[in-house]
Amino acid sequence: MTQVQFNNSLLSLKDRLMYYALSLTSDPDKANDLVQETFLKALYYRDKFTQNTNFSAWVHTIMKNTFINDYRKKVKARNTFYGSNNELHLKFAKSKLYPSPDSFFSSKEIVKEIRNLTDEYRIPFRMFLDGYKYKEIAEQLNLPLGTVKSRIFFTRKKLEKSLREFTED
Repeated sequence: MTQVQFNNSLLSLKDRLMYYALSLTSDPDKANDLVQETFLKALYYRDKFTQNTNFSAWVHTIMKNTFINDYRKKVKARNTFYGSNNELHLKFAKSKLYPSPDSFFSSKEIVKEIRNLTDEYRIPFRMFLDGYKYKEIAEQLNLPLGTVKSRIFFTRKKLEKSLREFTED
């Protein structure tokens, strides 16, 4: 497929891509951005397209994967720890024990409590906070995946319990 044929084929899909993007985002502005990003990626990865395959399916797959990757990035950005005014804050789930849905602690309190943990809990938790995935942590520490997940879960619970004392003052 020549560059001109590729471009014409891509442009001919614009209406269908816009419809698909709207079904994914439910927002015309975000859908338009998704279509544009899909066009850019299709042009950039033009050499990855295999001749005599379904061009439309290839482009739609690019759009779907772009949408999923953007969604994952947004979810990851809503991490448990925030940076604000040079402090880290730990957000806990809504609980009857707290006067508000969010409890915030200074970074010194959080770091102190994390340092007080035993190595078997602190190391996987720190790696998780540094952005490692459960599987990566399990491989590096030579632990089963379930063990890593449970240690991180129990570490959160321990931190929640120990930091609760700061709100009872």
